[in-house]
Amino acid sequence: MAAHPGRRRSVGGFRATIGALAVALLAGAAVAVPAAPAEAAGGRADAAGKGGKVVYLTFDDGPSPAYTPEILGILARYGVRATFFEIGQNVAAHPGLTGQVARAGHSVQNHSWSHPDLRRLSGSSLNAQVADTDRVIRAQTGRTPSCLRPPYGAVNGAVRSRAAALGKQVVLWSVDPADWSRPGTAAIQSRVLNHVRPGSVVLMHDGGGNRAQTAAALPTILSTLKARGYTFGTLCG
Repeated sequence: MAAHPGRRRSVGGFRATIGALAVALLAGAAVAVPAAPAEAAGGRADAAGKGGKVVYLTFDDGPSPAYTPEILGILARYGVRATFFEIGQNVAAHPGLTGQVARAGHSVQNHSWSHPDLRRLSGSSLNAQVADTDRVIRAQTGRTPSCLRPPYGAVNGAVRSRAAALGKQVVLWSVDPADWSRPGTAAIQSRVLNHVRPGSVVLMHDGGGNRAQTAAALPTILSTLKARGYTFGTLCG
Protein backbone atom coordinates (compact mmCIF):
# COMPACT_ATOMS: atom_id res chain seq x y z
CA MET A 1 0.00 0.00 0.00
CA ALA A 2 1.25 3.45 -0.84
CA ALA A 3 2.49 5.32 2.16
CA HIS A 4 0.44 8.41 2.87
CA PRO A 5 3.03 11.17 3.22
CA GLY A 6 1.67 12.98 6.22
CA ARG A 7 4.72 15.20 6.46
CA ARG A 8 3.97 16.72 3.09
CA ARG A 9 0.31 17.19 3.99
CA SER A 10 1.25 18.74 7.35
CA VAL A 11 3.13 21.54 5.63
CA GLY A 12 -0.22 22.91 4.53
CA GLY A 13 -2.23 21.71 7.52
CA PHE A 14 -5.57 23.42 7.51
CA ARG A 15 -4.27 25.66 4.72
CA ALA A 16 -4.71 22.67 2.40
CA THR A 17 -8.42 23.16 2.05
CA ILE A 18 -8.25 26.87 1.33
CA GLY A 19 -5.17 26.52 -0.83
CA ALA A 20 -6.58 23.68 -2.88
CA LEU A 21 -9.83 25.51 -3.45
CA ALA A 22 -8.04 28.69 -4.46
CA VAL A 23 -5.76 26.87 -6.90
CA ALA A 24 -8.69 24.98 -8.35
CA LEU A 25 -10.73 28.11 -8.86
CA LEU A 26 -7.82 29.89 -10.50
CA ALA A 27 -7.27 26.91 -12.79
CA GLY A 28 -10.95 26.59 -13.57
CA ALA A 29 -11.20 23.16 -11.98
CA ALA A 30 -14.54 21.85 -10.80
CA VAL A 31 -14.85 22.20 -7.07
CA ALA A 32 -17.98 21.93 -5.00
CA VAL A 33 -19.10 25.05 -3.23
CA PRO A 34 -22.38 25.33 -1.37
CA ALA A 35 -23.96 27.46 -4.11
CA ALA A 36 -23.20 24.98 -6.91
CA PRO A 37 -22.97 21.37 -5.77
CA ALA A 38 -23.38 20.02 -9.30
CA GLU A 39 -19.96 21.42 -10.25
CA ALA A 40 -18.21 18.87 -8.08
CA ALA A 41 -20.09 16.07 -9.78
CA GLY A 42 -18.46 16.71 -13.10
CA GLY A 43 -21.91 17.39 -14.51
CA ARG A 44 -23.59 14.49 -12.73
CA ALA A 45 -24.61 13.67 -9.17
CA ASP A 46 -27.00 10.95 -8.12
CA ALA A 47 -30.66 11.60 -7.39
CA ALA A 48 -29.94 12.75 -3.84
CA GLY A 49 -28.23 15.80 -5.28
CA LYS A 50 -31.26 17.14 -7.15
CA GLY A 51 -32.10 20.02 -4.85
CA GLY A 52 -32.38 20.20 -1.10
CA LYS A 53 -29.66 19.75 1.48
CA VAL A 54 -27.15 17.32 0.03
CA VAL A 55 -23.60 16.57 1.13
CA TYR A 56 -21.00 14.54 -0.73
CA LEU A 57 -18.80 12.28 1.41
CA THR A 58 -15.55 11.24 -0.24
CA PHE A 59 -12.88 8.81 0.90
CA ASP A 60 -9.31 8.88 -0.42
CA ASP A 61 -6.27 6.61 -0.60
CA GLY A 62 -7.96 3.19 -0.44
CA PRO A 63 -8.83 0.53 -0.77
CA SER A 64 -7.47 -0.73 2.54
CA PRO A 65 -8.21 -4.19 3.92
CA ALA A 66 -7.99 -2.76 7.43
CA TYR A 67 -10.49 0.11 7.08
CA THR A 68 -12.43 0.04 3.80
CA PRO A 69 -14.71 -2.86 4.85
CA GLU A 70 -15.38 -1.19 8.20
CA ILE A 71 -16.29 2.11 6.56
CA LEU A 72 -18.47 0.31 4.02
CA GLY A 73 -20.30 -1.39 6.86
CA ILE A 74 -20.99 1.92 8.61
CA LEU A 75 -22.22 3.54 5.41
CA ALA A 76 -24.51 0.57 4.76
CA ARG A 77 -25.90 0.75 8.29
CA TYR A 78 -26.97 4.36 7.70
CA GLY A 79 -28.06 3.84 4.11
CA VAL A 80 -25.46 6.31 2.80
CA ARG A 81 -23.54 6.22 -0.45
CA ALA A 82 -20.22 7.95 -0.98
CA THR A 83 -17.45 8.46 -3.51
CA PHE A 84 -14.14 6.63 -3.17
CA PHE A 85 -11.07 8.10 -4.85
CA GLU A 86 -8.79 5.08 -5.04
CA ILE A 87 -5.05 4.65 -5.59
CA GLY A 88 -4.31 2.30 -8.45
CA GLN A 89 -1.61 0.28 -6.77
CA ASN A 90 -3.93 -0.34 -3.82
CA VAL A 91 -6.65 -1.49 -6.20
CA ALA A 92 -4.16 -3.86 -7.81
CA ALA A 93 -3.18 -5.21 -4.40
CA HIS A 94 -6.77 -5.59 -3.13
CA PRO A 95 -8.99 -5.84 -6.22
CA GLY A 96 -11.84 -7.54 -4.40
CA LEU A 97 -12.29 -4.52 -2.15
CA THR A 98 -12.81 -2.21 -5.12
CA GLY A 99 -15.44 -4.57 -6.43
CA GLN A 100 -17.09 -4.56 -3.00
CA VAL A 101 -17.18 -0.75 -2.97
CA ALA A 102 -18.82 -0.65 -6.39
CA ARG A 103 -21.35 -3.40 -5.66
CA ALA A 104 -22.48 -1.46 -2.58
CA GLY A 105 -23.53 1.37 -4.88
CA HIS A 106 -20.66 3.76 -4.21
CA SER A 107 -18.83 5.72 -6.90
CA VAL A 108 -15.22 4.62 -7.52
CA GLN A 109 -12.95 7.28 -9.02
CA ASN A 110 -9.30 7.90 -9.89
CA HIS A 111 -6.76 9.15 -7.34
CA SER A 112 -3.64 8.29 -9.39
CA TRP A 113 -1.52 5.14 -9.33
CA SER A 114 0.98 5.96 -6.58
CA HIS A 115 -0.09 9.30 -5.05
CA PRO A 116 2.52 11.66 -6.56
CA ASP A 117 2.27 15.41 -6.98
CA LEU A 118 0.95 15.44 -10.54
CA ARG A 119 2.31 18.94 -11.15
CA ARG A 120 5.83 17.53 -11.02
CA LEU A 121 5.30 14.81 -13.62
CA SER A 122 5.92 14.78 -17.34
CA GLY A 123 2.89 14.47 -19.56
CA SER A 124 3.60 10.81 -20.27
CA SER A 125 4.08 9.99 -16.59
CA LEU A 126 0.84 11.73 -15.64
CA ASN A 127 -0.98 9.88 -18.41
CA ALA A 128 0.34 6.57 -17.08
CA GLN A 129 -0.69 7.42 -13.51
CA VAL A 130 -4.26 7.99 -14.68
CA ALA A 131 -4.54 5.30 -17.35
CA ASP A 132 -3.09 2.51 -15.20
CA THR A 133 -5.50 3.38 -12.40
CA ASP A 134 -8.43 3.49 -14.82
CA ARG A 135 -7.49 0.02 -16.05
CA VAL A 136 -7.50 -1.69 -12.66
CA ILE A 137 -10.66 0.10 -11.49
CA ARG A 138 -12.48 -0.78 -14.72
CA ALA A 139 -11.50 -4.42 -14.31
CA GLN A 140 -13.32 -4.52 -10.96
CA THR A 141 -16.26 -2.19 -11.58
CA GLY A 142 -16.93 -2.43 -15.30
CA ARG A 143 -16.76 1.36 -15.51
CA THR A 144 -14.03 3.84 -16.34
CA PRO A 145 -13.72 6.67 -13.78
CA SER A 146 -14.86 10.02 -15.10
CA CYS A 147 -13.20 12.06 -12.35
CA LEU A 148 -9.68 12.56 -11.06
CA ARG A 149 -8.73 13.85 -7.64
CA PRO A 150 -5.09 14.96 -7.78
CA PRO A 151 -3.14 13.86 -4.69
CA TYR A 152 -2.72 16.66 -2.13
CA GLY A 153 -5.21 18.73 -4.15
CA ALA A 154 -2.15 19.74 -6.18
CA VAL A 155 -3.48 21.08 -9.47
CA ASN A 156 -2.44 23.69 -12.00
CA GLY A 157 -3.34 24.55 -15.56
CA ALA A 158 -1.16 21.79 -17.01
CA VAL A 159 -2.68 19.12 -14.76
CA ARG A 160 -6.17 20.30 -15.55
CA SER A 161 -5.62 20.32 -19.30
CA ARG A 162 -3.98 16.89 -19.27
CA ALA A 163 -6.82 15.54 -17.16
CA ALA A 164 -9.33 16.97 -19.63
CA ALA A 165 -7.46 15.36 -22.52
CA LEU A 166 -7.87 12.04 -20.71
CA GLY A 167 -11.58 12.66 -20.28
CA LYS A 168 -11.32 13.43 -16.59
CA GLN A 169 -13.03 16.12 -14.53
CA VAL A 170 -10.84 17.38 -11.67
CA VAL A 171 -12.66 17.19 -8.33
CA LEU A 172 -11.33 18.56 -5.03
CA TRP A 173 -13.23 19.29 -1.80
CA SER A 174 -14.67 22.05 0.36
CA VAL A 175 -14.52 20.53 3.88
CA ASP A 176 -11.26 19.00 5.16
CA PRO A 177 -11.25 17.70 8.76
CA ALA A 178 -7.58 16.64 8.37
CA ASP A 179 -8.49 13.13 9.50
CA TRP A 180 -5.23 11.91 7.93
CA SER A 181 -3.37 13.59 10.82
CA ARG A 182 -5.38 11.62 13.42
CA PRO A 183 -6.46 14.65 15.49
CA GLY A 184 -8.91 12.54 17.49
CA THR A 185 -12.40 11.25 16.82
CA ALA A 186 -14.12 14.27 18.40
CA ALA A 187 -12.03 16.71 16.36
CA ILE A 188 -12.91 14.96 13.10
CA GLN A 189 -16.58 15.03 14.01
CA SER A 190 -16.63 18.69 14.98
CA ARG A 191 -14.57 19.82 11.98
CA VAL A 192 -17.03 18.17 9.61
CA LEU A 193 -20.23 19.11 11.41
CA ASN A 194 -19.20 22.72 12.00
CA HIS A 195 -18.34 23.36 8.36
CA VAL A 196 -20.78 21.34 6.26
CA ARG A 197 -23.20 23.34 4.16
CA PRO A 198 -25.57 22.22 1.39
CA GLY A 199 -23.39 21.06 -1.49
CA SER A 200 -20.26 20.47 0.61
CA VAL A 201 -17.74 17.88 -0.53
CA VAL A 202 -16.14 16.32 2.56
CA LEU A 203 -12.63 14.88 2.34
CA MET A 204 -11.90 11.81 4.49
CA HIS A 205 -9.71 8.74 4.13
CA ASP A 206 -10.20 4.98 4.14
CA GLY A 207 -6.56 4.21 3.30
CA GLY A 208 -3.01 5.49 3.50
CA GLY A 209 -2.54 4.85 7.21
CA ASN A 210 -4.38 4.23 10.44
CA ARG A 211 -7.97 5.33 9.81
CA ALA A 212 -9.52 4.06 13.03
CA GLN A 213 -10.41 7.61 14.12
CA THR A 214 -12.18 8.26 10.81
CA ALA A 215 -14.23 5.09 11.17
CA ALA A 216 -15.05 5.94 14.78
CA ALA A 217 -16.15 9.48 13.83
CA LEU A 218 -18.35 8.41 10.96
CA PRO A 219 -21.50 7.21 12.82
CA THR A 220 -21.91 10.52 14.67
CA ILE A 221 -21.26 12.49 11.48
CA LEU A 222 -23.87 10.50 9.57
CA SER A 223 -26.53 10.48 12.28
CA THR A 224 -26.11 14.20 13.00
CA LEU A 225 -26.25 15.24 9.36
CA LYS A 226 -29.33 13.08 8.83
CA ALA A 227 -30.97 14.67 11.85
CA ARG A 228 -30.24 18.08 10.29
CA GLY A 229 -32.11 17.03 7.17
CA TYR A 230 -29.17 16.27 4.89
CA THR A 231 -29.16 13.61 2.21
CA PHE A 232 -26.02 12.12 0.69
CA GLY A 233 -25.01 12.13 -2.95
CA THR A 234 -22.30 10.45 -4.98
CA LEU A 235 -20.02 12.23 -7.44
CA CYS A 236 -18.96 11.36 -10.96
CA GLY A 237 -21.29 8.40 -11.30
